[in-house]
Amino acid sequence: MSATTAGVLFIASLLLALAICYKPLGDHMYRVYAGTRHSAVERGIYRLLGVKADTEQSWGGYARGVLAFSVLSVLFLYGLQRLQEHLFLSLGMAAVEPSLAWNTAVSFTTNTNWQAYSGEAAMGHVVQTAGLAVQNFVSAAVGMAVAIALVRGFARKKSDTLGNFWVDLVRGTLRILLPLAFVGALLLVAGGAIQTFGDHFSWSTLAGGEQTFTPAAAASQEAIKDLGTNGGGIFNVNSAHPFENPTSWTNWLTIFLLTVIASCMPRTFGRMVGDNRQGYAIVSIMAVIAVISIGVTNWAELSAHGTVPQAIGQAMEGREARFGVSNSGMFATATTLTSTGSVNSFHDSYTAVGGGMLIFNMLLGEVAPGGVGAGLYGMLILAVITVFVAGLMVGRTPEYLGKKIGTREIKLASMYFLVTPMLVLIGTGVAMATEQGRSAMLNTGPHGLSEVLYAFTSASNNNGSAFAGLGANTTFYNTALGLCMVFGRFLPIVLALALAGSLARQVPVPVSAGTLPTHRPQFVGMVVGVTVVLVALTFLPALALGPLAEGLL
Repeated sequence: MSATTAGVLFIASLLLALAICYKPLGDHMYRVYAGTRHSAVERGIYRLLGVKADTEQSWGGYARGVLAFSVLSVLFLYGLQRLQEHLFLSLGMAAVEPSLAWNTAVSFTTNTNWQAYSGEAAMGHVVQTAGLAVQNFVSAAVGMAVAIALVRGFARKKSDTLGNFWVDLVRGTLRILLPLAFVGALLLVAGGAIQTFGDHFSWSTLAGGEQTFTPAAAASQEAIKDLGTNGGGIFNVNSAHPFENPTSWTNWLTIFLLTVIASCMPRTFGRMVGDNRQGYAIVSIMAVIAVISIGVTNWAELSAHGTVPQAIGQAMEGREARFGVSNSGMFATATTLTSTGSVNSFHDSYTAVGGGMLIFNMLLGEVAPGGVGAGLYGMLILAVITVFVAGLMVGRTPEYLGKKIGTREIKLASMYFLVTPMLVLIGTGVAMATEQGRSAMLNTGPHGLSEVLYAFTSASNNNGSAFAGLGANTTFYNTALGLCMVFGRFLPIVLALALAGSLARQVPVPVSAGTLPTHRPQFVGMVVGVTVVLVALTFLPALALGPLAEGLL
């Protein structure tokens, strides 16, 4: 079997598995968030938190809950890292320096999990498990809760409430993320993923005779992490490490896990708004964008220009030799189309077109299928913008799911869309204009710019992956990228919740002859077109100076 055929079968089987899970998992998530009964464990958590589980919140109260929980999470993670040397099972690790502690605390709280350090050489067991691994779950649950709140905004009428954030957070964690992580962890361990905490150490002698040790590879939490909500891990090379991703089928499973929840959430959306056709339309938009991206990335990597790549028929540098170019390209596409950040190959070694496509995936807003929760609410914002554009074309007030998209709604949607360009372009510009920013670049010229552009794109979109040619563990980058993570996460969340509140208060308008059908292929094509055009117009100058210029050299 040729490498190309094997790659096609790998991708096709993955898409088939996601399609099979679409209805049962989507329906399960619908029942989780639409149900009114609380389990005994959940009631105990609510009493501990002082939450009135049957009391709903306005969009403002919901947003305050998200922000309060996230601020406390940042402070807790920062404190754990700064006090690490005094903690049980610290493994002799020193306290994390302030700028890196800030960057890491913000990274995991915002579901970015960007790592400017090597986990096994910087973090002890308590920080890894009680801090970072916990955020792997709850930060993802926050994104899912926000997505559900926005869907309720479309589904409800004449309502001032969107649900209860604390209930949605707890249910998403206990009923969806933990069960899937448990099954996924068992499968990964069965496939050879290491399951110990690494109680054995390798000793080495430094030049001065002083002895030091490094923890052996460990990582039951690696299996937990691979649920697909995050990219942070113990090993700095993530899924390229055989302890985390031992075989070709665990590579397939990892990609499946990091996409399955986001791929099935449109079904939940369709059930909640009472029209499953709307869910099929949203997932179709995601699928079209994903298939195009997979095709372009694999084409670029399998038919790379250059003397050596053309001689061997593909670009192998930086790719995982165990899996091949196509499977590495599929992983890279999946991780940049979601907010996962885990990698199994060296993105800095991708061809100009392939690397540019990975950047473009993130610039699209990671909506195909996107982050857990974040992909759905990002796609719904793009749908709102599309119906507004369509309304301008025919000269009538735009509507989506019976809700009018007026001045307030389109302002909120537009500001949501503009957050990422503002952060990415300003951050990249400042970095390239300062010595602190340029000195961390491994390469000069267009590729060096691509490294910096990738870093700020990854941080602002809460992705977490890196081109890896940028020495980002500096005070400048730890601070700047941390700010991008914060604003890139919480400004869109607040704007999405404000939009949900505005929509929930409306009375649905009846369908008429002039209503744009939002469940047909025509609408799917329109959303794809509007998304690509908006991103292309916004970021074309930056892409032209980076990956596109490199491709012409």
